[in-house]
This record gives sequence, C-alpha cells and structure tokens, in this order.
Amino acid sequence: MNISWTWFHRLASPPHFFRLAGRLAPWFGWLALICIAAGLYGGLWYAPPDYQQGDGFRIIYIHVPSAYLSMMGYTMLAVSAGIGLVWRMKMAHAVAAAVAPLGASFTFLALVTGSLWGKPMWGAYWAWDARLTSELILLFQYFGFIALSRAFEDPRSGEKAAAVLALVGLVDVPVIHYSVVWWNSLHQGSTVFVGAGSDIATSMLVPLLAMIAGFTAFFVACLLKRIQLEVLERESAAAWVREVLEDA
Repeated sequence: MNISWTWFHRLASPPHFFRLAGRLAPWFGWLALICIAAGLYGGLWYAPPDYQQGDGFRIIYIHVPSAYLSMMGYTMLAVSAGIGLVWRMKMAHAVAAAVAPLGASFTFLALVTGSLWGKPMWGAYWAWDARLTSELILLFQYFGFIALSRAFEDPRSGEKAAAVLALVGLVDVPVIHYSVVWWNSLHQGSTVFVGAGSDIATSMLVPLLAMIAGFTAFFVACLLKRIQLEVLERESAAAWVREVLEDA
C-alpha cells in the first residue's frame, strides 16, 4: 500500500510527470505508427469487401477508433477533473486540460466519418439518430469544458466549474454506448464483440483491432506531449522549468 501511494504521489509531482511523459511519448508514437500502418494495410487491401456495403464499409477503420476515443477521452477528462476537484491535485487539472482538445478532435472526426458513412447507407449525411445526437452533445460538452475553464479570471475557479460540468456530463458516455439498445436506431449495433464471439469476419476484425490500438497509442502520445506543455505553462515560474528550458 505504501509503495502504491508513493507511486501515486510521484505522478502528482509536475517535474516527475514531465520527465516521465517525455520518456514515454516516443514509445507510444512508434507503437501508433506500427499499428496504424498494419491496420491500414489489412483494412484497405487484405480485408474483403462487405457483402452488403461493398468497399464503403472501410471507413469503419477510422470511424470506430475515433468514436471509441471520443468516449474514452471524455471519461479520462471527467475522472481527472474529479480528482483535481476532490484532492486538489494540480497535475489532475493539467491532464484534464490536455485531454479536452484531443477528445474534441476525435469526437469531431467520429461525427464527420459517421456522416460520410451514413450518406450511402441511409441516404443522408445526418439523421437525428440517438447515437449521432448523443455524440454531438458530447462534442458540445468538450467545448463547454474548454470554454468554462477559461471563463474566469482566477484559473482555479475555472477549473472547479469545468470539473463540475465534466462530472455531470459523464452521464452522456453510457447513453452513447447503449443508445442503439435503448432506442430504435438507424445506427447499427455492436458487431465487434457480442458475447463470447464476434459478428465481424476475422479478416476484417484484426485490422480494426490494430487501428483501435494504433489510434489509442497515438492519442496517448499526443496527450503526453500536451501535458508537458500544460505543465510548462502552469509551472513557468518554477526553478526546474527554467532548468529544462536552458537544457533544451
């Protein structure tokens, strides 16, 4: 228990986290490059056309990882903001601030690719479907968090207000996930994992899993670099920051 708490408190130290993020980011970057290259090859050339959608289904290799990261990113944002709100950890607020633009970007990408996929399948770029609408609400929640955190002259007041908003908005994540189950939806249900098996062929599933892993690694690599920038900005008056900048 003492070891785990020591590790936790070391992560809460800005200079320690800054150096750790610098060491880890390149590893996640290379992992992202390898997985995405393998996933694109498998998804674009190895996987056969879908028997109903033809080659149009291949947008799934961008859409699904983006949608997954939109929800994962918001969950990470809410948890980090909640930790910062309850335990007043500066690093937790820095993580939340770094996650928000990334999560918003992947949410936007999920909406755009979903619209492009929906046009040939549904006959329209947009339908007020439960999943699409709840995903759009998620994008607005990201924007709201970013705007609210910068709306106060006192940064701490902004962080507290944005943290409350993030925690309240967390209810939208399960709504997005279960929307196709709870309501009649144009959006197809889960085909990747259903019970112990999968409704998608292995030749299509493996590249999709590689793309999900690659996008996740890319998200983490970008997040680590963004956290470093947040830490430098927030700790700009600290002596260790001057030392880092002098060594750069």
